[in-house]
Amino acid sequence: MNATQCKMARVATGLGLRELAEVAGVSPNTISRLERGEELKPATVETIQSALEAAGVEFIAENGGGAGVRLKK
Repeated sequence: MNATQCKMARVATGLGLRELAEVAGVSPNTISRLERGEELKPATVETIQSALEAAGVEFIAENGGGAGVRLKK
């Protein structure tokens, strides 16, 4: 998950920055740092991604058209 995917997923689920931080068990500053493109520990990114997936997001890998997100059916 990259910074853009995180922002897109958060908006798609209607989660605010603080709400996502609470669900993921990280600080709001950590979410902000990720969305600014700063490097975080891989385990932290995985935790945030798992929280977004639990909220109904699917992450789409880079496949020539760019990485993205979509909501699960």
